[in-house]
Amino acid sequence: MRRHWGAVAILVLAGALAFGGAVYVFLWFVSDAQSSGMVPATLGIWTMANLIAFILHAVFWELLLIGVPTAVAAAAGWRWWRRLPDGERRGYYFGGRSRSTGGGGGASLLFFIAFCIKVFIDGKWNVSIATFTVNYVVGSMVTILEWGLAVFGIPIAIGLTWWISREMKRP
Repeated sequence: MRRHWGAVAILVLAGALAFGGAVYVFLWFVSDAQSSGMVPATLGIWTMANLIAFILHAVFWELLLIGVPTAVAAAAGWRWWRRLPDGERRGYYFGGRSRSTGGGGGASLLFFIAFCIKVFIDGKWNVSIATFTVNYVVGSMVTILEWGLAVFGIPIAIGLTWWISREMKRP
């Protein structure tokens, strides 16, 4: 670290700038989305169409204004790292015991996408989210779980049946 303190300082500064920039881009986008009329200022009258448009536009602007410069900077940092002598690179150890449990696996994202599909199928895409009743939301979640059982459960049952029948035939 002593030998490359300048690179470490640049890395820390770049991380702080990327984080601060991401926050400011999001704040800019939120105020612009409200003032341009893309989304209503009151959350109670947002529709699923407003929500999806807001999310997609926010992701686009974050990627364009923060993600692309960060990727370019990361590529430059990677090129610098690869130009270090091989023996020096091996001297740095970035491993260690991870305290992570492996992440969530994306189930909540799939559930949200399924909920959006359910709302669209029900014809409530441009209906205010505030009008959704608890019965509708809970019923939708049960329906989504049933879809999940059909999509994943049937192939799992077929595979399990095939495996059991194969195991039973073994001597």
